[in-house]
Amino acid sequence: MSVVINARIVAFAVHALAVVASVMLFVWSICYRGGFAWESTNKTLIFNLHPVLTLTGLVILGGEAIISYKSLPFEKRVNKLIHLVFHAIAIILGILGIYAAFKHHNEKHIPNLYTIHSWVGIGVIVLYALQWLYSFIIYFFPGGSSTLRRDLLPWHIFFGVFVYVLAVGNSVLGFLEKLTFLEKSGLDKFGSEAFLVNFMAIITILFGTFVLLIVYSKSPPSVEEDNYSYSAI
Repeated sequence: MSVVINARIVAFAVHALAVVASVMLFVWSICYRGGFAWESTNKTLIFNLHPVLTLTGLVILGGEAIISYKSLPFEKRVNKLIHLVFHAIAIILGILGIYAAFKHHNEKHIPNLYTIHSWVGIGVIVLYALQWLYSFIIYFFPGGSSTLRRDLLPWHIFFGVFVYVLAVGNSVLGFLEKLTFLEKSGLDKFGSEAFLVNFMAIITILFGTFVLLIVYSKSPPSVEEDNYSYSAI
């Protein structure tokens, strides 16, 4: 089942939401949380890298990679390469973001992996990497047969959507967790920072929703080889 929409027009909403989310994230991290650092006596600056890297990578770049087949006007081979590279960068940023969280916890002597957000986060990065590796082998190099690619494509799409929904949901869960910790430390529940974090979560949900809308939109006419065309993932 597909939705009859112009994916390239809807993609502009995705790009716009990506810009809005990124600006809000940097404003929060720099203006409210003090900035970033890999090494610092202020360990909060280390943690601040976590939401920036994970949201930018797994959600924003991941979403842009997912919609590339339907939103970009290039030939299939070019879109495939963009899809592959964007996902690879997303994984790298995600790993660095998770490393920043572990580094922050270790240097402040805080236990690791004690919340559902951290558990799901580890699951997301592992599944994301496995999805990329298997897809690289089947669809890029050395590449499976036309029949194998066609047969595995529905599972490729399902698994990709599943992991992406987990990433979006876990990002929202991360905003909730961080805001809860801040409010327990005295942050005004109705202050500007609390509203900013809540709105970032809403923008993240909207971004993911529009990405999924494009995933399930009707593909443009295709005359690709192998008599089939890739979906959005």
